Amino acid sequence: MNHPTTRLLAAVAVAPLLLLGACGSDDEGGTPGAGGDKVKIAAIFSGPTNDADYNALGLQALQSAEKGGAEISYTEKVAVPDIEARLNEAVGDGADVVWTHGSQFYEATAKVAQANPDVSFIGEFDGTAKDQPANVWTIDRQFHIGFYGMGVFASEMSKTGKVGYVGGLSLPFSMSEVHAMEQAISDTGASTKITPVWTGDFNDAAKAQQFTTQLIGSGADVIIGSLNQGATGTFQAFEGKPEGSGWVTAKYTDKSAAAGPHYAGSLEYDFVKPFGDVLGKIKAGTKTGRYPLGFDTGVSIAMADGVPAEVKSVVDDTVKKIIAGDIKVELDTSKIG
Repeated sequence: MNHPTTRLLAAVAVAPLLLLGACGSDDEGGTPGAGGDKVKIAAIFSGPTNDADYNALGLQALQSAEKGGAEISYTEKVAVPDIEARLNEAVGDGADVVWTHGSQFYEATAKVAQANPDVSFIGEFDGTAKDQPANVWTIDRQFHIGFYGMGVFASEMSKTGKVGYVGGLSLPFSMSEVHAMEQAISDTGASTKITPVWTGDFNDAAKAQQFTTQLIGSGADVIIGSLNQGATGTFQAFEGKPEGSGWVTAKYTDKSAAAGPHYAGSLEYDFVKPFGDVLGKIKAGTKTGRYPLGFDTGVSIAMADGVPAEVKSVVDDTVKKIIAGDIKVELDTSKIG
């Protein structure tokens, strides 16, 4: 039962970006950039692109652009103190479009963009950026939208009425995830209680296991994970426990292969369509803007085979209502605790 088969309203196809259509083409079949050559796209990733997680999703989007005719390059494992230098290197190497994958890079992206008005930049942000440069697009990740759906999912799955949330750093977007889950529970009239904890590191599996074990010990039978590589720790906390006694979810990608029989599913993201859409806007002459992620633009809830059909139906209905605008998810980044 540990292979998710239901993906609710996934917005992204796996097919390559039609870059020749999205970004224009000349008679030679290439995508014009400087001097009529193919568009050159450089991407910068915070971690390894083989992480089966956030950075791997970025590489998939970049490679889809390559299949569509772009010339690509990328740098991985870039720390925040080094981002400005990597951005300037990308510009110096002749990139027409520079994409930084991760909201922690936005400030430097905007700074370098202002100094290079002839280059287009794509950054990521949680919310609406102030004083956004005229040559910068932002992809607003809107994590709170997806976590509203996860709040309904967790509440429906819990038998004890106690749900744990395990995050990494207590950043504003993480606060918004918890608040969105609380809103979902309130909107449905449920009495489920959410207990959030933060390990201090998105990739520390040992701490994630420790905190998850404590949550389970206090009665939580559903754990909602908002981690990167640290997710394995939340899975390990369920090892040896009877099947059906509790559930755990993950974020970004399908992690069923590592999770075991307690895996309920994942809040999954795909940047192929969002990245392609923004490239198309840039080619069409719109050099700046905000692209919001949501259930109709790159976000889906994938649920394991063992999730009851009635739960899937409730979550599916919730997602449809969010897309239709019948449910308004509040963005609340106020600090918890």
